Amino acid sequence: MSRQRIPDITHLQFLVLGILRAGERPGRFVRRALARHGISRTGPAFYQMMARLEDAGWIDGFYTQEVVDAQIIKERRYRVNPAGVRAWNSTRDFYAAVAARFDRVAHV
Repeated sequence: MSRQRIPDITHLQFLVLGILRAGERPGRFVRRALARHGISRTGPAFYQMMARLEDAGWIDGFYTQEVVDAQIIKERRYRVNPAGVRAWNSTRDFYAAVAARFDRVAHV
């Protein structure tokens, strides 16, 4: 049996990538989704975390703008890219395999 290495991705990164697998989302949506899981970050801490995900090559971030009440509003949006999907899938598969092995041992 080959030994798999523990994934480099953190639980928080895994959660963010999972949120973004559903499609492109604004940062405010991702922050609310994290809050539903009991994770609260200040604005700066959240955007630093997102920048690290971009630096890792797992997500793409970009600005959109729209005019609301004669004011230009810029919004940061994110989408998971193919490398991020691979990172999420391999992490999910790793922990699913570990859980299955533990289940087999527990039921022997």
